[in-house]
Amino acid sequence: MSWIWWIIVGLIAGWATGRIMKGSGYGPIMDIVLGIIGGVIGGWIMTALGVGMGGGIIWSIIVAIIGAVILVWIVRLITGNRTAV
Repeated sequence: MSWIWWIIVGLIAGWATGRIMKGSGYGPIMDIVLGIIGGVIGGWIMTALGVGMGGGIIWSIIVAIIGAVILVWIVRLITGNRTAV
């Protein structure tokens, strides 16, 4: 069941990141991938900052969005492309 959780959180977080960073999503598959990677990055950042991981789907989505936004921002800095993921 946990892989379904990762896909759902990834899809929501990826879609939200697409809206925040570009104005629309990146497509369902890329949204899922972006959200999952964002969740890993966001989880690492929150742990490093000492922020408690509260559990629950809302907290997971927020952390994944934070991580995904940071990921997209870094990729855009490196590539110089405003629409790159």
